[in-house]
Amino acid sequence: MRNSTDKFYINGAWVRPVSEDVHELINPADETAVAKIPMANEADVNAAVEAARIAFDSYSMTTRDERLDLLRKLLELYNAAYDEIADLMVLEMGTTRSFSKAAQAWVGTAHLENAIAALEREVFEEMRGSTLISKEPIGVCALITPWNWPMNQLVVKAAPALAAGCTMVAKPSEYSPLSSIRFAELVHEAGFPAGVYNHITGAGEVAGECLSRHPDVDMVSITGSTRAGVAVAKAAAETVKRVTQELGGKSANIVMRDVDVEKAVRDGVDACYINCGQACRAPSRLLIPMEYMEQAKVWAKEAADAHDVGDPMSDVKLGPVVNELQFKRIQSLIQAGIDEGATLVAGGTGLPEGLRKGFYVKPTVFADVTNDMTIAREEVFGPVIALIGYESEDDAVRIANDTVYGLSGYIQCADMDKARSIARRLRVGSIWINGADWEAEAPFGGYKQSGNGREHAEWGLEDYLEVKSTAGYA
Repeated sequence: MRNSTDKFYINGAWVRPVSEDVHELINPADETAVAKIPMANEADVNAAVEAARIAFDSYSMTTRDERLDLLRKLLELYNAAYDEIADLMVLEMGTTRSFSKAAQAWVGTAHLENAIAALEREVFEEMRGSTLISKEPIGVCALITPWNWPMNQLVVKAAPALAAGCTMVAKPSEYSPLSSIRFAELVHEAGFPAGVYNHITGAGEVAGECLSRHPDVDMVSITGSTRAGVAVAKAAAETVKRVTQELGGKSANIVMRDVDVEKAVRDGVDACYINCGQACRAPSRLLIPMEYMEQAKVWAKEAADAHDVGDPMSDVKLGPVVNELQFKRIQSLIQAGIDEGATLVAGGTGLPEGLRKGFYVKPTVFADVTNDMTIAREEVFGPVIALIGYESEDDAVRIANDTVYGLSGYIQCADMDKARSIARRLRVGSIWINGADWEAEAPFGGYKQSGNGREHAEWGLEDYLEVKSTAGYA
């Protein structure tokens, strides 16, 4: 089953929207129009929620084996469509084709595999004395996802929700809807019952707000900005529904004196620029010993200059950022760094040399940054890194924790006892020591204004379950 981009997937069929509003999807690489995406209104949201509510009665009663069969079929179909999904993400949000195939599409596979594994080992019932303790699907879920990791953020929610026995309405960003539409087609092809999975697109302040306050939605899971997370929580509060949030970050990468500081600085720039810097866990604050600052400027500039920028379908390291709005925001933050007195080591405002179209950002490095500067406080969400000097370990930990965010942290330290001690002191949800790999089996989520709840594996599955006790069951 293949669908055009002008419909919603509701109750097992592709249907025309009630709303006549559309969003013109622009290819960020060349600024050409790609498609017109429908923007849901309240009537569209109501139709999708109603379908999910009706389907919940039967789908919530399916067996573990029935859901495992459906998820395994979905995984098979996803892997067969892997290259197509990767290319759709290049088109819709500008990630490079090599990165899309290696990471953006791969995480969809990883999250499906982990949801299947979590469902296989989950204990749904146990006895405590004469009382049965059972875990049951929470109900109808609204899944609100951003544009920067289209498959990661959608599948990390949809897979455990489907595994738990929930029904759902997915609302991906209108800025990266093509891969999400393809995922909805795959859900249909896998044979999930009508109404279990519903797909709409729309503005956060319209469709997202309607979903968040809807009395028949039992849970909202959102990944996005802290501003969006707060708006969802406020709207959801009236009906006291569960809200899980994976929000912004301003992660620190602490480089200790006992490592190869040059290598750590170069690697730190590379890590910040992954996905063109459009990652909530990007290590965008590079904390280095104060006495290394002058040398670090040279190393960081060389690392930044090694990132060629251009057509994401070609063999380049960086493509464009997602859209004009994001491009302008990044430009304003780069200018703020200049105006506030940080040393511009590489990059800066304007398009990279030789590029006249597309939303391309120069790989940018600021040094001599203090933690009160705008570029150290706000999430830039682009290829921009801030080098901040510190005097002592305590000073580094203080700077790292001096933020409203608490999503991720990075530590480069040869002394593993010291690295582990620093890790315990950081107020963040996820930490990577000495370049450790990202693992889909590990929980992911944040402290403070980076959100609440945890995704991945059994932690993600548990988010979509309620706990019931039945006394006298025995």
